[in-house]
Amino acid sequence: MTRKRSPLRYIGAGLAVVLAAAWAFPVYWMVSSSFLSAATISRLTPTFVPFDGTFTNYKEVLTDSGFLAALQMSLVVTAIALAVCITFAFLGALAISRFRFRGRKALVLAVILVQMLPAEAMFIAQYKMISGFGMLNSVAGVSIIYIAMVVPFTMWMLRGFVAGVPADLEEAAMIDGCTRMGAFMRVTFPLLAPGLVASGVFAFLQVWNEFALASILLTSDASQTLPLWLRDFAQPSSLAMIEWGQVMAASTLVAVPVIIFFLVVQNRMTAGLVGGAVKG
Repeated sequence: MTRKRSPLRYIGAGLAVVLAAAWAFPVYWMVSSSFLSAATISRLTPTFVPFDGTFTNYKEVLTDSGFLAALQMSLVVTAIALAVCITFAFLGALAISRFRFRGRKALVLAVILVQMLPAEAMFIAQYKMISGFGMLNSVAGVSIIYIAMVVPFTMWMLRGFVAGVPADLEEAAMIDGCTRMGAFMRVTFPLLAPGLVASGVFAFLQVWNEFALASILLTSDASQTLPLWLRDFAQPSSLAMIEWGQVMAASTLVAVPVIIFFLVVQNRMTAGLVGGAVKG
């Protein structure tokens, strides 16, 4: 005997589809407009499907002198910040989850308080510190600030994953002859890998899309991340000179590394998010 589905279920599914379409439409509009010429975009009648599309906008963006330099800057800064952040956050999460030591509660409280502080309140102090070290407009300077910005949140997120893996598993492996490090690497670490990936994705997005701090620490045109380059690229001297097709193409190219990163870690990230929701 088949169960009769409630009308509310169909209504909920319909609302979900509408919300998903509303969320995805701006992305589609950006990508679609990136293939249109300036004359087509300026028409009163919108063009939803770029049948007469062109790659000219992408060619103009890729030949811009600042794009490749900004892309390299963003990739280097993000890679450094992500690697160091995951390392320190993972070690910190292990420390506060598995060990009992003097000052542990103070450390946990400090991590929570740092996340509660508004980022804008620390801009002046951060600028003064980096300027005093002579590290303005440098990869090292902005990487240090990004690491300090992302580590507390990442460590707190990883703490839930570490706490969800019973320490008894390591003890059982040690009874079977493994060393403490061997038990950790063979038993615990594989179970934590999805959590590391999920936390790494959030850290990656924070660093890759960061704009406010970068605009303060990277004031030279020769040292810009992609968000800063996109701001200058989209703001010519006159409003009438804005090439919206090129702006959309540039925005699409800025999002491409994020999409590639998601595709690479998609399976691990899904497992990590589900594991964190169950164990946390």
